[in-house]
Amino acid sequence: MTPVLFYGVPQGCSFGSLVALEWLNQPYRLCRIEMLEHPWDARFAQINPLLKTPALLTADGEPVSESVAILLHLAGRGGVRAGTRAHDRLAQMLAYLATDFFAAFAPLWLLYDKGGFDESQTALLRRIGREDVARQCRYLDGLLADRDWLLGERSLADAYLSGLGRWIGYHRLFDVDAEFPRLGRYLQRLADDPGVRFAQAIERGEKTEGHGAFEGHVTLDALTLPRAA
Repeated sequence: MTPVLFYGVPQGCSFGSLVALEWLNQPYRLCRIEMLEHPWDARFAQINPLLKTPALLTADGEPVSESVAILLHLAGRGGVRAGTRAHDRLAQMLAYLATDFFAAFAPLWLLYDKGGFDESQTALLRRIGREDVARQCRYLDGLLADRDWLLGERSLADAYLSGLGRWIGYHRLFDVDAEFPRLGRYLQRLADDPGVRFAQAIERGEKTEGHGAFEGHVTLDALTLPRAA
């Protein structure tokens, strides 16, 4: 079967998996999950019982969840074999992005998701988030001092950061171009990439054919879902 990526909007971290599929240039379909609409379709629990995106229904009809697992699966389809140095370096960078970088935004998403904080609590959470995000940006800015991409050559780690990196501007933390110019140039290069622009159009709900092997959207109703474990 053609693999299906279940992606969440708005501002979902599944954005990176969507970009990765475009870069891979192998047939795939998409299933859109509106994360702010509740309750979610109960059938999605057959794909991911935790009701989180992204999730992938593979060519074998098996579900895979969590961004790192999905991206490593896709990298394998692209020829990055487990046990090689290339695989280990990719896994290490993806793990960093999914832990240290992702977690730096936790206080900011707490403000967004929960609300109800007083002025001093809001200021504290924003300060903690801003400082931690700046720390991660400083690391990435240094990493990019001698390379154009996170691992030297473009990889699916760059696809993942194309989504997560948007959060800096979304939360209006600081001027990344002024404070971390190498990272700023890198993020702009990603924003200009055809696969990233395609993913942005998909998130906005625009009709677009993409530059990869996108075969259109599919609904949960139209899919043969795996049986619940």
